Amino acid sequence: MKNYDYAIIGNCTSSALISSDCSIDWLCLPFFDSPSVFAKILDEKIGGYFGIDAVDLIRIEQNYIKDTPILKTAFFTEHGIFEVRDYMPRFLTAYQEYYCPPEIHREIRLVAGNPKMIVRFNPKPNYAASESEFTAENNHIKVTSKKGEYASFYLYSNLDYNSILKSEPIEIPENAFFLFSYHEKLDNIENDRINIEYQKTKTYWLDWSFKTRIPSKYKEKVLRSAITLKLMTYQRSGAVVAAPTTSLPEIIGKDRNWDYRYCWIRDSSMIVDLYNRIGHTRSAKRYMNFVLNRRMLKHENISVMYGINGERLLTEKVLDHLSGYENSRPVRIGNDAYKQMQNDIYGQLIEAIYTYLLVQRKDKIATEEEIWTIVRDLANTVIKIWKEPDNGIWERRGEPKHYVHSKVMSWVAMDRAAKIARFVGKPEIASKWTKIATEIKQDIVNKGWNEQRKSFVMYYGGEELDAANLLMLHYGFLDKDDPKVISMVKQTYKELTKNDFTFRYIADDEFGVVKNSFIICTFWMINALYLIGEEEKSRKMLNTVFSCMNKFGLLSEDVEIDTKRLTGNFPQGYSHLALIQTILLLETNYNWSNAPGAGN
Repeated sequence: MKNYDYAIIGNCTSSALISSDCSIDWLCLPFFDSPSVFAKILDEKIGGYFGIDAVDLIRIEQNYIKDTPILKTAFFTEHGIFEVRDYMPRFLTAYQEYYCPPEIHREIRLVAGNPKMIVRFNPKPNYAASESEFTAENNHIKVTSKKGEYASFYLYSNLDYNSILKSEPIEIPENAFFLFSYHEKLDNIENDRINIEYQKTKTYWLDWSFKTRIPSKYKEKVLRSAITLKLMTYQRSGAVVAAPTTSLPEIIGKDRNWDYRYCWIRDSSMIVDLYNRIGHTRSAKRYMNFVLNRRMLKHENISVMYGINGERLLTEKVLDHLSGYENSRPVRIGNDAYKQMQNDIYGQLIEAIYTYLLVQRKDKIATEEEIWTIVRDLANTVIKIWKEPDNGIWERRGEPKHYVHSKVMSWVAMDRAAKIARFVGKPEIASKWTKIATEIKQDIVNKGWNEQRKSFVMYYGGEELDAANLLMLHYGFLDKDDPKVISMVKQTYKELTKNDFTFRYIADDEFGVVKNSFIICTFWMINALYLIGEEEKSRKMLNTVFSCMNKFGLLSEDVEIDTKRLTGNFPQGYSHLALIQTILLLETNYNWSNAPGAGN
């Protein structure tokens, strides 16, 4: 698994990672942030897994069914061929409700001959802190935790349960199945029902993919990224997780290991802004409701991040019993970044709201007054805090500083808030907020520019360069022809880009020196080079990023610049968001600083 040779399946309730040899190595049930039941990816010895092997195997072929997150694994053996189709059910019921239960279906299809398989069913509840107890009942195997918090799961199949539990060779009938569920099923589970749910799930994803507005060039890569982002949304609340995993290391063997199964306002707002632009307004509306539900009262400030059900307290803990991915300790759950001050989040959220309002403008938005209240409160907060230091987009755990990117996003907040004020018929407030935006911009230009470095720097008075400042072009802070912008892009490319990959920054921080490239920063550099006229360099870098994607078209958070090995949590929403943004820019000259329908 040197390049995260995993596929992701999911249904907007939870998700799973499946290895190239058809083993479920990561699954949390019932939800994204629940304790794992399979966690081999975090400890090969004790983590737990659900594998399917073949007797006398010749080779395995594996791919997604086109335009869906349904994974097909074909086993070619000396005695015949069979397929495994892995998915988590998701479809609309007759009552127009989404059916997306916390369960995995593994359909087995006989293709030719008389092949045999071996099932390796090894669940380890509570992040592998507990062994499992198995109870064979009439139509299922019940799995319960032996210690720690009580957990139970149910395995249904039309195959012999004793052979499953003993990992004995099983001759495959014409059609077989496994259904692994958090809940006990109340209806009879048999092949016909499994097949119907498969067909409904496949139809749902084909329809969803057809509705996605994307350019024809690189269509498969963009659509796979869009599907992956969709899998990171949580149906019940509208939250969007940054990634479905925890503690996959940014640097192998080191301790930059974080839990990303939460909803960062920054990341999720950027993803939802994208949803609106590519035709998926329903997902955007659910997220907007998530935000509204977090800010029902005017005295409540927005948090940096939330749990998927809106939890504010996300205390970080270390699981000492797990060895970590390739012995990269510690394994963490929770994330103490929720305590930080990150002033850039306001701009990204207001930007997403602005896009949402303009996309939805054809229909009167029932929550428009609530949205205006939130925008007004967010803008007033920015007015109070934009001059204060913070921890910045990179969540540095040292002393707060006056990060330039945070100031730029404060400008975005006031600029977009002013546009929203005009949209809802508040010209006087719009004029006031525009003046504040102008004041912030002037402050950044005066204090964020370092004449010796010929670039905007990471923080006021500093000398470090920061890839986040490349977003000045994305948000229209300065024109792409501005000499300061051109100089900043060239200096950042010279200092932070190596082997066609761009670092966040290169200075020592609280955890040592950053060694791997943050993938989204490489996309930001690609975009910036393209906008200042360096298209050849831009497309060369894009091809380099494509070359490090895994065979399923998936990206993690980071990449080793020498080996092109993917590292960090996987798959990473930020990376797939940026891939789509970049393709839209390079192939359609999409203007990201304008919301759809906003004009100039």
